[in-house]
Amino acid sequence: MRERVGIAEIKVATAPTVLVSYGLGSCLGIALYDAEIKIGALAHTMLPYFRAGIRETRTSKFVDMALQEMIELLQHQGAEPNRLRAKLVGGANMFADAPGTGRSSEGIGSRNIQAAHAILGELGIPLLAEDTGGNNGRTMEFDLENGVVSVLSVRNHDRVIL
Repeated sequence: MRERVGIAEIKVATAPTVLVSYGLGSCLGIALYDAEIKIGALAHTMLPYFRAGIRETRTSKFVDMALQEMIELLQHQGAEPNRLRAKLVGGANMFADAPGTGRSSEGIGSRNIQAAHAILGELGIPLLAEDTGGNNGRTMEFDLENGVVSVLSVRNHDRVIL
């Protein structure tokens, strides 16, 4: 069974489900997996950090809040934080090639990646693989049977297996 994970959403599922997130440009897809019980979570995040005073009810759009929520949801389903492993997809600089955009290489995609690296490090969750950065969108498929993440590049149609 395939389940779509939309923008600012988190889904938790078990094998044999495949979680899919489309349109990861500067957004960052975060996969957490507990191989022992074949359970995982996928988040489609948009921004690196939630800040006090932000009037936003979908805290899962933020990398920091999404990671906290994912861990809590997985624990409620029997996952152990010390068994969790992470994979990241996305965080592109989508307008790097557009003339006159004035965009720097330190765009939102880069900041999303940096936030995920920092938070995963603080939480002690190993980052096993990533397909991040660049300037093309991606689709991410997370197979909960084996923890494999497949990435389809929107621009050049390459498929990467993580």
